[in-house]
Amino acid sequence: MTAVEHDADVIVVGAGPGGSATAYHLARHGVRVLVLEKTEFPREKVCGDGLTPRAVRQLIRMGVDTSPEAGWLHNRGLRVIGGGVRLELDWPELASFPNYGLVRTRLDFDDLLAQRAVAAGAKLRTNVNVLGPVLDGDGRVTGVEAEVGPGKEPATFRAPLVVAADGVSGRFPLALGLAKREDRPIGVAVRRYYRSPLKHDDNYLESWLELRSKDSGDNLLPGYGWIFGLGDGRVNVGLGVLNSSSAFGKTNYRRLLTDWLANTPAEWGMTDETNADGPILGAALPMGFNRVPHYTRGVLLVGDSGGMVNPFNGEGIAYAMESGELAAEAMVQALARPAGPERERALMAYPNELKARLGGYYRLGGIFVKLIGRPEIMRIATKHGMPHPTLMRFVLKLLANLTDPRGGDAMDRVINAMTKAAPAV
Repeated sequence: MTAVEHDADVIVVGAGPGGSATAYHLARHGVRVLVLEKTEFPREKVCGDGLTPRAVRQLIRMGVDTSPEAGWLHNRGLRVIGGGVRLELDWPELASFPNYGLVRTRLDFDDLLAQRAVAAGAKLRTNVNVLGPVLDGDGRVTGVEAEVGPGKEPATFRAPLVVAADGVSGRFPLALGLAKREDRPIGVAVRRYYRSPLKHDDNYLESWLELRSKDSGDNLLPGYGWIFGLGDGRVNVGLGVLNSSSAFGKTNYRRLLTDWLANTPAEWGMTDETNADGPILGAALPMGFNRVPHYTRGVLLVGDSGGMVNPFNGEGIAYAMESGELAAEAMVQALARPAGPERERALMAYPNELKARLGGYYRLGGIFVKLIGRPEIMRIATKHGMPHPTLMRFVLKLLANLTDPRGGDAMDRVINAMTKAAPAV
C-alpha cells in the first residue's frame, strides 16, 4: 500500500478569527498548516466589531499590537442603558485579563489575524470553497474536497487532522452529520454602520437593555441593542434577538432596528438614512455549544462552527480565538504521537478542556437566555438592578466572563463557584 502524501499536518477550513488563531498557534509550534478560505481578503463580516478584554487577551497572545497607533480604538468599559438609568461600568482590574476593550471592523480585523498566521508560518489559500470531507475506510477524515478559484476547479487536500472553523453555517461539520442542537440557545443579530461625529469616538461600548420605538409607549421592543464607536467617524449599531423571545423568527429585524433608531437623538445621526454607510446585514449567533462533539474522527470544531458564542452577551470572537488556541495545543501533542489510540487520547483533551472551562458557564447562560426572553422579567431586572452599581459590576463580570480563577475578589469567587456548581452542557 502506497503512503498518501499529505498537503499539511493540519488543514484549517475558514480563516475567520477562530481559524486564524488555530493556524497561528499551530504554526509557531512548527506544525505544517494549510488554511483554506472561500473568499478573498479583505472581506466583510456581520459583527458588532466590539472586543472585550477576553478577546484582547487572545490578541496579545498572538503578538498583535493593540495600541491606538496600530489602528485600534480603545474603550474603558460598558455603558449600560435601561430602566431609566445610564450606568458606566469600567472593565475590571484583573490579573488574567487587560483592563481595556477594543473596536475594529471585521474588514480589517480578520485580514490582520490571517496575516499573523501567515507570518508565523501557516500557508493561506483564498478562493478555495471546501465542499466536504475525504474519508478513509474507517470513516475517519483524512482531507477535504474543494473547488478552487473562479473556475471552481475540483481539488483534494489531504492532512491527518482537519479543523472546521467555517463559521455559523457549519457546512463542514454538517457534511459529517453534526447538526445543530435545538435545545441550545441561538440568537439573530442585525447591524448597520452610520456616520455619527458625535458618537464615533466613544470610549465605552454602549449596551441598551431596553429598546423602544417612537410610538411603542411603555411597550418594549424585543431584543437588546448596541452602539459601538469605530473612531473613524462611524458607529456600528445593531440589535440581537434570542430564541427565548416570542418575537424570534416572527419579526422583521431590519425594521426593528430602524424603529429603535428613530427614537434616538437626531444629533446622533442615526435617524437620517443619508448617514447610513451600507445596508443592514444580519447573521445568526450559535450559542452555548449548540453543535457537538467538538472532536470526532480527525475533525476539531472551533468557534461558531462549534456553537461557542457566549449566551450571556453574544460575544463570539474571544471564544473562537480561545478555542483555536486550545485546539492547537491538543493537536501539537497529538501529532507528536503515532496515529492510533495514543493520538486519539491527546485529541480528546480538546473537548474535555472546553467543557471544563466553559461547560458550567454556558449552562448558566442558557438559563439566563430563557429568563431575559420574557419582557416582564427583563423589565423587573432593569428596574431593580440598574440603580445598584455594585450589583451591576457583578453582572458585568458575569456577562463578560471576566474573573480571576485564583486569588480574585469576592465577586470572582462567587461567579467561579456558580460556574463550577452548574452541570456542564
